[in-house]
Amino acid sequence: MKIGVFDSGIGGLSVLHEARKVLPNEHYLYYADTSHVPYGTKPKDEIRGYIFAAISFLRDQGCEALVVACNTATSVAIDDLRRTFTTLPIIGMEPAVKPAVQANHHQRVLVLATEMTLKEPKFHNLVSKVDNEGIVDYLSLQELVLFSERFDFAEATVIPYLRARLAQVNLACYGHVVLGCTHFIYFRPHIQQVFPAGTVILDGNAGTVQHLRNLVTGFRPEAPAAGQVQFFHSGVLAPAAGFERYLDLLDRC
Repeated sequence: MKIGVFDSGIGGLSVLHEARKVLPNEHYLYYADTSHVPYGTKPKDEIRGYIFAAISFLRDQGCEALVVACNTATSVAIDDLRRTFTTLPIIGMEPAVKPAVQANHHQRVLVLATEMTLKEPKFHNLVSKVDNEGIVDYLSLQELVLFSERFDFAEATVIPYLRARLAQVNLACYGHVVLGCTHFIYFRPHIQQVFPAGTVILDGNAGTVQHLRNLVTGFRPEAPAAGQVQFFHSGVLAPAAGFERYLDLLDRC
């Protein structure tokens, strides 16, 4: 099966990385909309236009199932995508708020995401469904998207930014921190360093890939041969090398 994985940039590589461990024999088309990243600060109508252009491209490339590996894109367009591309199974991202709330005992949950994700009704509807005790807080860390796109993971850059953004937050009251943007997964070691020892850092990748696995095995029990990956920058075939350095980094995150 040809599986499309779409993101505004390189964040969705973390989903691809997980998917290849679970479904190594499938073929993947990875689309990074690097000409328009970041999405989180742009108007919704503009973002929708970029998303629909990307998914149309992937469909024309023979995509048979799609993972929208971008929380912002999922928030603003997933329902419209499913109504438009009716023959294409589409899986979206969802912040791991539910497992974080269920696992907490007398501590709060902090969701870190982009500005757009935190503004959208989809996020607030999710929280209202699972947060019966009012323990979920949230904060935008929009600049991490730009740091990751520049391949700037230096502690000298990231740690001061995190400490400044979290300066008014009582870090000790959070048992779980949810990474609500796939770009943020590259910064898991930095975030763990800033929060007290024992704070659990969660993301939604495992649940998303499990959903994908159920979908794929429903179509075919086994893929016949080792899978391959094609990479695209905003609709243009791209060399793998620029993406592989991020995939290598994810082995340490």
